[in-house]
Amino acid sequence: MSIDLSTKYLGIKLAHPLMASASPLSVTVEGIQRLEESGAAAVVMPSLFEEQILHEEQEMQRLYEFKSESFAESLSYFPEAEEFRSAPQEYLTTITEAKKKVSLPVIASLNGCSVGGWTSYAKLMQEAGADGLELNVYFVPTDPQMSGTDVERRYIDLVASVRQTVSIPLAVKFGTNFSSVPHFAQQLADAGATGLVMFNRWLEPDIDLEKLQITPNLVLSNRYEMRVPLRWIAILREHLSISLAATSGVHYAEDLIKLILAGADVVMMASALLKYGPETLGKLREDLRVWMEENEYESVAQMKGSMSRANCPQPSELERGNYMKALVSYTAPMDI
Repeated sequence: MSIDLSTKYLGIKLAHPLMASASPLSVTVEGIQRLEESGAAAVVMPSLFEEQILHEEQEMQRLYEFKSESFAESLSYFPEAEEFRSAPQEYLTTITEAKKKVSLPVIASLNGCSVGGWTSYAKLMQEAGADGLELNVYFVPTDPQMSGTDVERRYIDLVASVRQTVSIPLAVKFGTNFSSVPHFAQQLADAGATGLVMFNRWLEPDIDLEKLQITPNLVLSNRYEMRVPLRWIAILREHLSISLAATSGVHYAEDLIKLILAGADVVMMASALLKYGPETLGKLREDLRVWMEENEYESVAQMKGSMSRANCPQPSELERGNYMKALVSYTAPMDI
């Protein structure tokens, strides 16, 4: 039986649903080439941060204003603007060079939390050749006067602003900390999102007891984290016509298969690729094909969403019903 692994994400046809999400592996042109050779259907580049853009702009301004009025001749020692290689410019160059050397879709990424002049970089990414743009919204509200509605409006305005800036497909990566994920997801779609990436992993800080200071602490995902996107994708699949991407906790073929059954158009991987190497993409793709053949699925399209809330035999298991069952059925390990 011929198995069709193809899928669509952001309106782009992909050979299969396995994508490489943002990680150190997709920082360089060489890294993106390696991911293509390893079997990635598409690649998301690491985010260009709003803070990076603002910092570079401020530094450029400071450079050209420093003593320029007192020593006009000092300007001749400064590099011309087009020669100044800032981080944002390097990012755009990587997009352009990567598109010359790979055939897979390359999706750029912006990480921001406010509407500002930095949205112009979305346009520059499009002009550099990006096939799509992932808006990685990361905002931590700390003001007690800011309501949940205010927070949502901040996201929606940001998405709408970027949507007005670019014509390429726009994906929005967001977290789960919203009172109504389905309502918020619909608002993102209405604001112009072509797809949703579920979900953003919050990088929780830690405390260094020796130095008594807050420290960043990056922890790779574990397999259990995939249950959160699985649940919400299964719930949202019947309500949204835009693309749904699952990310976090995908390490083995079983994780990939479950998320597609729930309704994911694509599954993004980072931690497993860093841990086992990007070559694991090829193994998972083959494992997916074998499972589909054994279970008599002819295509990913046929398989997708067959276990979503709209199609599964017991939709309540995605809601409250499963909570009580899990508590009742739990058995403590014997070695405790």
